[in-house]
Parts: sequence; structure tokens; C-alpha cells
Amino acid sequence: MHKSGVLTFILDGDNIRQRINKDLGFSDTDRNENIRRAAEVSKLMLDAGLVVISAFISPFQAEREMAKHLIGDDDFIEVFIDAPLALCEQRDPKGLYQKARNGEIKNMTGIDSSYEVPAQPDIYIDTSNSSVAQAVEVIATKIRNRTRR
Repeated sequence: MHKSGVLTFILDGDNIRQRINKDLGFSDTDRNENIRRAAEVSKLMLDAGLVVISAFISPFQAEREMAKHLIGDDDFIEVFIDAPLALCEQRDPKGLYQKARNGEIKNMTGIDSSYEVPAQPDIYIDTSNSSVAQAVEVIATKIRNRTRR
């Protein structure tokens, strides 16, 4: 999308956690605040004319609804990237799941912190059956269709 002239920005959960949200942990309260701040930043960028792709683990339906309300129904696209826990553990480049299994990390989503599956995401991608390229195309198509309105 960026190559085709659409002003885009990827707001990544890891980068936000290392900077703006470095004061937050992984309690339920901190996770909610993490998503609230990310939604606020996304909204500012959206208001400046960018298409913002926010890549976050948002384990709770309430925080996803809060973000949608803040950003607005017309501009919010919920993407559920579905990966079974075993696949997440297999793909884990940072070894976080193993650390959580060993008790070194607390409140790890899927291990000792719950995940509420989105009831009706705008886009559903099953990563056990889709390549990264296929997933990107599905998301980009949905965004292009929304931005043409």
C-alpha cells in the first residue's frame, strides 16, 4: 500500500511497549491501558491522514470495543490473526512461551492469562492455513476497499 502511494504506518506492540508504554506491565489493567494508548496514537495518526495498521495482542473484547469506539466504526477494521497456541509456541522467535511455561514470565496470553476470541472480526485469518503473503493481501484489499469510500 505504501508503495502505491497510500500513507501508511505500522504501529507495533513491541515498539510501543519499549517506548510510550514502557511503564506498563502485563496485568489486565495494564493491558487495557496499553491498548487505550495505542488507540489514541492510532487516532492521532489517522486524523493526520495516515492508514494505521496496529499490530497488538488485544486479549479482551472490552478493550477491542473501546479502541473501535475511540477510532470510529468507519475507520476501525478488526483483524483476527488466528493461530493455535501450539503453533504460537512453535513459531516463538523470542522464546517467550517457553519462559512462560518455565514460570519466568507471568500473565502470558494463552498460558496463564486468558484470550477472548473476537466474536465477529472484520477479517479472519487462520495462519495455520494461510501464508504471510496471502494474509497481507486479504488485509490490504479490505483497507483499499474502505479507503475508496
